[in-house]
Amino acid sequence: MRGKLLLLILFCFIANLSYAQNRTVSGQVTDANTKSPIAGVSIKVSQSNNITQTDALGRFTTEIGNQSKTLSFSYIGYNTQIVNITNSDSYQVAMNPSADNIEEVVVVGYGTQTKKSVTGSTTTVKMNDLEDAPLPTIESALQGRATGVFVNSSSGKLGQALQIRVRGISSITAGNQPLFVIDGVPIITRDMGTYDEPDNPLAAINPDDIESLDVLKDAAAAAIYGARGSNGVVLITTKKGKAGRTNIDLSYYGGSSTPTKKGNFLNATQYKELLTTSVTNAGYIGSDPDDQYPTMADFWADWTGGDDWDQNNNSNWVDAGLKKGNMQQIALTLNGGNDKTRFIASGAHNDNKGIIIGNRFVRTSGRLGIDHNVASWLDFGGNINLNKIDNYRVSSDNAFSNPLQLNALPPIHAIRNEDGELNKNTVYYNNLIDLENGSNLSNTYRTFSNVYATAKITPYLTFRSEYGLDFINLEEELFLGSRTQDGGDSGGYGFSYMAKSINYNTNNTLTYQNTFNEVHKFGALAGMSYQDGQFRYTQAEGKNFPSDSFRKIASAAVKSDASSYEDQFSFLSYFARVNYSYSDRYLFEASIRTDGSSRFGSDRQYGTFPAASLGWIVSEENFFGDSPTWNYFKLRASYGLTGNAEIGNYGWRTLYSGVNYAGTPGTKPNQLGDKDLTWENTAGANFGVDLGFFNDRLSTTIDLYHKKTTDLLLDVPIVSTSGFTTILQNYGSLQNKGIEFSFNSRNLVGEFRWSTSFNIAFNQNKILTLVDGQPIYSGGRYLGRIEEGKPFGYFYGKAYAGVDPDNGDALYFIDDSKTTTTNDYSEAADQEIGNPNPKFYGGFGNKFKYKNFDLDIQTQFVYGNDIYNAAGAFQASNGDYFDNQIVTQMNYWKKPGDITDIPQPRFDEANGIRPSSRYIQDGSYFRVKNLIFGYNILNEWLSKYKVQKARLFISASNLLTLTKYEGYDPEINTTFAGSYQLGTDFYTPPQAKTITFGINVGF
Repeated sequence: MRGKLLLLILFCFIANLSYAQNRTVSGQVTDANTKSPIAGVSIKVSQSNNITQTDALGRFTTEIGNQSKTLSFSYIGYNTQIVNITNSDSYQVAMNPSADNIEEVVVVGYGTQTKKSVTGSTTTVKMNDLEDAPLPTIESALQGRATGVFVNSSSGKLGQALQIRVRGISSITAGNQPLFVIDGVPIITRDMGTYDEPDNPLAAINPDDIESLDVLKDAAAAAIYGARGSNGVVLITTKKGKAGRTNIDLSYYGGSSTPTKKGNFLNATQYKELLTTSVTNAGYIGSDPDDQYPTMADFWADWTGGDDWDQNNNSNWVDAGLKKGNMQQIALTLNGGNDKTRFIASGAHNDNKGIIIGNRFVRTSGRLGIDHNVASWLDFGGNINLNKIDNYRVSSDNAFSNPLQLNALPPIHAIRNEDGELNKNTVYYNNLIDLENGSNLSNTYRTFSNVYATAKITPYLTFRSEYGLDFINLEEELFLGSRTQDGGDSGGYGFSYMAKSINYNTNNTLTYQNTFNEVHKFGALAGMSYQDGQFRYTQAEGKNFPSDSFRKIASAAVKSDASSYEDQFSFLSYFARVNYSYSDRYLFEASIRTDGSSRFGSDRQYGTFPAASLGWIVSEENFFGDSPTWNYFKLRASYGLTGNAEIGNYGWRTLYSGVNYAGTPGTKPNQLGDKDLTWENTAGANFGVDLGFFNDRLSTTIDLYHKKTTDLLLDVPIVSTSGFTTILQNYGSLQNKGIEFSFNSRNLVGEFRWSTSFNIAFNQNKILTLVDGQPIYSGGRYLGRIEEGKPFGYFYGKAYAGVDPDNGDALYFIDDSKTTTTNDYSEAADQEIGNPNPKFYGGFGNKFKYKNFDLDIQTQFVYGNDIYNAAGAFQASNGDYFDNQIVTQMNYWKKPGDITDIPQPRFDEANGIRPSSRYIQDGSYFRVKNLIFGYNILNEWLSKYKVQKARLFISASNLLTLTKYEGYDPEINTTFAGSYQLGTDFYTPPQAKTITFGINVGF
């Protein structure tokens, strides 16, 4: 009996102990200002692996043990809150929204730092601010949001590369795009295709997979990347799994898009009037049977071969090339885990049918990431990202098959014949035939993957090793059938191209962090990095196919051409960085990197890039005192060296290629090398100040910078006895200097919340030295020019002076005094007539939140840049030829005394249509880039069905554009004309105005 009693007592004791160790508590988390519940808050129990999250109504339930002392509540945008565990089983927690938190962690090269301790110049964009925006690519998130980063979408074509400039243009012939690094792996951004307008390799990345983008702007921040830091560095951090219950997020959006603007061209009646006037003024119509035509119909038939002058066609060729597009995306994400293992898995499918006829972009992506704590001293993890793109391309701006060049076709031409076939009897090519009788598809397969391991050797010393792979496979197939312009003469034409890029990267770093006597914080980083990149392609073409149903090269009767190519590069780098702070107020950082690269000469393969920066947090000083107005004041200064290695491979080598000489193989030299060739060098200085007011309700950052780039890579003229006229060498210099200003405020913080962000950047670029002072320019119909003492790519040519009111002649200024005019184009002096570089640019945003409603409006602006509309010589040429004209050309000179800028129409006499400032216009614009209006559904009914969150939203991109530019879109720049031609428009498609509706549901 006594034994049974002892067993009963022991059982009760164990049961009570078990209960004491696993007590369940619950509660609710709300916003301290609005009192509304917060979903997705992470709650961690101290002395435990237990982590949970709040549901749609902010409620939570978790188990605590008898050793647990606190509950930690954390959520993005709110200050982390620690709550002591008491005897209570219920906890009501009110979290305070965070201000511009100086303790926020930001990503820097090979590590992280708190915002407070950063002494370089950086800017961060959090992707959660754009999770409802239908971003075409990840870089577009920087537009208008990243201070000092100029982003130009270049074209409305889907999948085309964006132009990104961090603090101006730092090179003439080398690359100007920043270095992109994803989770520590420098990735390939080179164009791999065959088109003269580059595809965007970054378009393969799903923006929904990205957590943040951090831009390293000054030398102190970017020098840790050495020879590739001159153009700035964009650090991309992908999303990771979070400890807590498994979350399932499902989202969908769909919508439509229209061109931001369409060209307003002449209808058939207006076209006939203008062309008849032009032909008559040129003397082609009259009574002289030897020299003139009796009617316009006769002239039209003889010059164009058409018989439709007297027909009643009134075709809208603009609408034939531009249409209403549509898009949709569905995405699924799972993430969760515990303190030991976290995971994330996601997949998305995006289908975007663009505003240009035949243009479509389809992206399918999947991602898996795992992070695991093996032991208290060892972590490892990795992720793999698989992406596939189907890009149904449209031709280059300069090609007759570019759908925007359809607007050149006269409206009196029918688009289709009576039998429904596309009309081939047009004065210029009806390129709609390419769509019906051809195909132009590129497929991209891209894989990002990386693995890492982190070992804590001592409490202060950590070793990290990571390995990454970036693999791209590109396939292009072009077919032009027997009815097309380029395929008709050869019985059909086929082209096939396959390219691969393989990029391996490994980083190994040793990090030391310690604090001495509570005031001396010291950190040190030492490491090495190795990167190996390989690129190869094979291409073939064929002609004379059995029929248009056979489209593969194998079916061509004539395999007309084939070629292949391969190159490779490698970087071996060693780097180190030290950080020191005293009493959290005096800051110092220094870094040094040595880079060796196969891209440079055997005598100059290694270069060293040091940098140093200082910071002083004045507000930590005793004399600063406690001020209710001014609470944060930080000064920063930095200086360092960076490089630019984006010149392609083998530039320093003398190269030979195989040739066919009457059927006999041979070799010939095709490049003269220089073993002293090395990278371009940029020395940069930065001075900055960070200010906080009213307990950081208002924060401001101001930066002044100066960058000077030397050893520019230029083609230097040489004596031609070697068979070459130039050699690539380091010669020349340029500079950028400017000021940046950013401003953030929390205007209202109660139940109705309103916050504002604003940034603006001023940059001045100037070419300092060139080879023998000789300018560089393309000539022809393009006006971009590189010259000492001038900004990059400024416009140089004849200055248009308007129209002679007496006779309708186009006038030009004889010299730059702009006092004397001439009607002889050759007598006018060439001079500076415009600048494509903006005086300033930036963004302005406002966020509003009331209860479950929120509104986010982000705008961007560019001011002071000029645009050269090179297509003006065809579509604004006062009836010089058969091209249809924009309606303003009807205001042409008609009689003596008329005051107008449009000369008298004279067919084929080039009255005022040669390249000049006539086609240069102000390209400034203000654009509502993104607008997102959302509603978060929170109620008991959703919780009953395990729905943790539900959100409805409407999003608009490029909703409104204010500009004086008369072309399609001020946010353009054709790329086929060369790198010197900034701000040039040549039948370049406009951006799309997109409106989408969507829903996000979390379980």
